[in-house]
Amino acid sequence: MANAENVKQLLLISNSTLHGSAYLDHAEEEIRNFLGSSKRVLFVPFALYDRDDYTSQARKRYEAMGYELDSVHEVADAKNAINQAGAIFIGGGNTFRLLHSLYQADLLLPIRRRVNEGMLYIGSSAGAVVAAPTIKTTNDMPIIQPPSFDSLGLISFQINANYLDPDPNSTHMGETREVRINQFLEENETPVVGLREGCMVRVEQGVHRLKGKTNARIFRRGVAPVEVQPESTIDQFIGQQTAISGHSE
Repeated sequence: MANAENVKQLLLISNSTLHGSAYLDHAEEEIRNFLGSSKRVLFVPFALYDRDDYTSQARKRYEAMGYELDSVHEVADAKNAINQAGAIFIGGGNTFRLLHSLYQADLLLPIRRRVNEGMLYIGSSAGAVVAAPTIKTTNDMPIIQPPSFDSLGLISFQINANYLDPDPNSTHMGETREVRINQFLEENETPVVGLREGCMVRVEQGVHRLKGKTNARIFRRGVAPVEVQPESTIDQFIGQQTAISGHSE
């Protein structure tokens, strides 16, 4: 049996909408390239309250790219749909609601198993966050309590989607995103990849590569954060063995 780490293929997108463009426009090229010959995508709309409306939005967007889209909330047997799917897309919204619903529907294990078997995984915002070991580095309010913060564990590191740098002109005296991530690292050792809007991580053949138009900021316990540029691999910073290229600190 093939090594699951080499079989897994993921596209983890920081944000669903980028300023100045429409839904998923900024990620279309990467989505098309990632999906390749796959023409049908299974959608998980659990991160938003109105699943029908959310599915309609995602379906129109994927159809515009030439793909058919089914939603897990519309099928008679969600687990069977996952078992049959070649590609899955988990959309953004509230991460706590998303994870709670995945537990409620008992879909974490089926998704994890199928991704380890080669099913393509696209996650945007909250959908990217749940690919991590836990959702402890989400930005969202805990509007509902999932049974656990443990999520899909498809990657070895945490994600902070929609990462924001401190604004030097702001008079806001609250904690910055960097401060909050460092608080996480005071209690946990798992590295955190801060994905600025406009960037994404693509995982193939065990290699984790930054894609998009903006840098990512990687946080590790006890060392200074690292800036990583698009097209660089991040494996050196997340405990993997692949050499890093094109990064700057």
